[in-house]
Amino acid sequence: MPGPAEAADGTSPEQDTLVLVDVHSLPGGAPAALEAVLMVADAPVPAERLAVAMDLPLPEVERLLAELAAEYLGDLGGRPRGFELRRNADGWRIYSSVAHADVVGRFVLDGQSSRLSQAALETLAVIAYRQPVTRGQVSAVRGVNVDGVVRTLLTRGLIAEIGQDPTTGAVLFGTTGYFLERMGFSSLDELPPLAPHLPDLDALDQLGADD
Repeated sequence: MPGPAEAADGTSPEQDTLVLVDVHSLPGGAPAALEAVLMVADAPVPAERLAVAMDLPLPEVERLLAELAAEYLGDLGGRPRGFELRRNADGWRIYSSVAHADVVGRFVLDGQSSRLSQAALETLAVIAYRQPVTRGQVSAVRGVNVDGVVRTLLTRGLIAEIGQDPTTGAVLFGTTGYFLERMGFSSLDELPPLAPHLPDLDALDQLGADD
């Protein structure tokens, strides 16, 4: 006999409710339902998974996703939004607009300032723009020892060890996916153009050998 929480076919009432929901009947229809799911996604979602959640054919979901992406960019006649719907190899996800990267960056860094010291923020910036980079090379750019702040950034999950320098054997550091998420970026290509103002790593190789 099925338990009180199961129907005769073995499904739960919650499962039945999910299956019976017609997303077209919800406020805003299927596009709004897709937005609701994407807003809570903490990683790119494949269209196939969205189609299952929506209980809709995959071609229809792909069409709706493309329309939403165009709508957010202002391509359909409305105003461009402060966010974008982008597709990458792993699926679809909502990101802050590339055009507003400077504003988002200031907000994120201001919000972190109470938790990260100025030294940590400066060290994070050097690693972000010069990665992969050794601890010694970061110290050379900043002119101070960065051992403590590097440990802090590692603990916060903003940077990670990503290999070893083939010449010196020193550990190489780079930023993480969490860093991109906090900055509202989908890739490092979206970093504002600050790198030309930092020293070339070639000029720091000898200093980095002491790492």
